[in-house]
Amino acid sequence: QVQLVESGGGLVQPGGSLRLSCAASASVFSTYVMAWYRQTPGKQRELVAAIGSGSSINYADSVKGRFTISRDNAKKTVYLQMNSLKPEDTAVYYCYAHRTSDYWGQGTQVTVSS
Repeated sequence: QVQLVESGGGLVQPGGSLRLSCAASASVFSTYVMAWYRQTPGKQRELVAAIGSGSSINYADSVKGRFTISRDNAKKTVYLQMNSLKPEDTAVYYCYAHRTSDYWGQGTQVTVSS
């Protein structure tokens, strides 16, 4: 069983920045694919960014050039640096881990509003 604990969400003005962190309890963290998803009420959870065990990276088109995913295998942590935030980025952001099973964090609220 892998536990994922997100932090770093909050309220930010449009154009601002936030950095999300996700600490994992996985024993061999470096072998996991890690990702960030987000969800708004009434909509399906959508992939924001993913980073593989070999550090290959994918982004949703809506966040390319604004968000950066990274991982620190020594700290067993994945990050999501979010810049130039827009109101439409408002959502609950979830950390996700996958190797042989899927694991989800509890989610952290990000609100972009003036």
